[in-house]
Amino acid sequence: MVLGALWLLAFVLAARQAAAVLRLPPDERLTDLETWIGDEGVLHVSGSLYDGDAFTGTPFSGLVLKPLTRAAEQSLGVAWTFGTLLLVVALGLVAARALPGPVSRRTSLLAAPLGICLLVLSLPVRNTFTLGQTSIIPVLLVVLTVLPRTSGRQAGVLIGVAAALQPALLLFAVVMWLVGRRRAAALAGATFAVCTALAWALMPRDSWTYWVHHIGGAGLGAPADSLANQSLHGLLLRIGFEGPAELALLALLAVTVAVVGLRRAVRYARDGQLLLATAITGCVALAVSPTSWQYQQLWILPAVVGRVGKRASDRLVWPVLVVLVMSLDRTALLPDIDVLGHIGYNAPLLAALAATCVVPFLSRTSPRWDDPEPTPVAEPAKSRFAWVPLLRVLKRPLSRPNLMLELMLIRVGYFAYSWIRGHAPGERSVAEGHGHQVLTVEGWLHIDIEHWFNAIVADTAWLKGSMNWYYSTFHFLIPLSLLGWLYVRRPATYRWARTPLAIATMLALVGFWLYPLAPPRLMDLGFVDTAHGPQDLENPDFGALTKLSNQYAAMPSLHVGWSLWCGVVIAIVAPYVWAKVLGMLYPLLTTAVIVGTANHYVLDAVGGAAVVSAGFGLQYLLLGVGKRPHEEAPPLSATMGAAVARARGLVPGLVPRRGGQHDDAGPVEEAQSAADEPPKGGDPRVELHDQRV
Repeated sequence: MVLGALWLLAFVLAARQAAAVLRLPPDERLTDLETWIGDEGVLHVSGSLYDGDAFTGTPFSGLVLKPLTRAAEQSLGVAWTFGTLLLVVALGLVAARALPGPVSRRTSLLAAPLGICLLVLSLPVRNTFTLGQTSIIPVLLVVLTVLPRTSGRQAGVLIGVAAALQPALLLFAVVMWLVGRRRAAALAGATFAVCTALAWALMPRDSWTYWVHHIGGAGLGAPADSLANQSLHGLLLRIGFEGPAELALLALLAVTVAVVGLRRAVRYARDGQLLLATAITGCVALAVSPTSWQYQQLWILPAVVGRVGKRASDRLVWPVLVVLVMSLDRTALLPDIDVLGHIGYNAPLLAALAATCVVPFLSRTSPRWDDPEPTPVAEPAKSRFAWVPLLRVLKRPLSRPNLMLELMLIRVGYFAYSWIRGHAPGERSVAEGHGHQVLTVEGWLHIDIEHWFNAIVADTAWLKGSMNWYYSTFHFLIPLSLLGWLYVRRPATYRWARTPLAIATMLALVGFWLYPLAPPRLMDLGFVDTAHGPQDLENPDFGALTKLSNQYAAMPSLHVGWSLWCGVVIAIVAPYVWAKVLGMLYPLLTTAVIVGTANHYVLDAVGGAAVVSAGFGLQYLLLGVGKRPHEEAPPLSATMGAAVARARGLVPGLVPRRGGQHDDAGPVEEAQSAADEPPKGGDPRVELHDQRV
């Protein structure tokens, strides 16, 4: 069933990408094909390929790709689009066959459709489809060489042809030489030389321009300092280096990256991880090339096959990071802050450098290759209803989740929330109509206090200022601080608490989409926007906030929803009565603030409370977790101390259970026993669950 669903998803994504290209007008689809089939394209010019500024490939690529592009001209890009799609599918199938063995039957079956899905979603492939580039061809040629049935002679020819299309790929011949396949490496060099010489013989002027005048294509195309160029050369230019100093620093960095990266590629190739070695070598080529445009960055994606981390909970960090970098733009990866913006702008290059020089991929001989340290989990909690929980196959982890993975998922989740909230239907007439409906219902319920309370706040300076500060500050500060404290001090409770928060936020997005609602301050009924002053409601871009988010996403109020979630969690985990009282006062104060500042109606607060209640309720139905778990991990310091104690042989590795039986103790139980006292009995529901990736 899962296999069929993955293949269906791969087909849908591929068909959607092809349709997105073909539904464009002929003059707007495959724009880089104008380099070939336009009035001044390769197929029609009588002079040099490089007389214009569009063509950046080698003379050999211009020679061998003319027939393909002539077919594209005749079919208006239809054949080109489906041909590219077939190349993507072939690349996914070949990469799945090249996984380092041994692999389970389930992995071998799921690898191909999953790989095709990741390829279609990746920015390099999407860019290739949109522009009509040919960058998938050299990648496929090289990946074919790692198949078990590819002979040394075939591998040499394939790499030589790929290098003739993209010269930096000669680095693969260097790797082959270093791993002992010297005949294949020599054949690769000879094939490259023959292809290049053929291009010199048939296109001498173009070859001189490319190899001599531009020194291997440097300076062709867009400016090298543009953000699209994800190479070391482009990075140094963007930082501000130029002239001889930039060239000297580039040479030093390029040599360092090449030496370190190729040595690692050789190590993993000898270890049998040929696909990972291929990805590392491709990342080296991206970094040291003068220009590495987005459609050439596909080499980073195969690095997901590398295994990183000794714990099962850490295995997903590197694959998730690579997939996010390869499929999302910088605004989705990191907040739009100056310091973080530089990281986001150069994320592909940084990922390539990490794979090349930094990430400690496991060797197949490592004892943790197939046997990572397991994550302690608890069986689904029993409830008073026999049919709860619905998802009995899911076991609840008890240990602290990986921080990097958690931050990545939170960031991407918040970006998705912001995007959906900003793109929810926002027609003014519909939103104002819903506003009148809410006011009518509140009048019938005799709770329409918004106008009266807003007037009091607007006329009281200290109340107005404090509420404005509260509204703009606490909405993110309190939930994030609480999540951070739970992560450090109460990891099991953190896992329990974050799930209903995520469910409530997703339910709120449904409300934003289905019921766009104008808040009181935008209803032109005499309400005072205490924070932003009068709004020009006749102007579609009223106020500065309109450019940041959808102002008609008012029902339900997540200010109240998130504050209620905080209040419930604080009331449950706080050790003191006064802290519990403050926790429950927080959503009440938030409700007063959103109504007093004319940002929400009273019923919006009711909606916020409803989605949070639904979040806790759905968690109970699906997972059977109705209250805070008893299994609590100690602080990070205690966990580290327990690890040191165990390394010295001071903490036993087994926790006794009733009846003389024993369970392997995870880091949570070991640390707890070291921090408190020797356990007298374990929880029979707790077992170790091996989460293999």
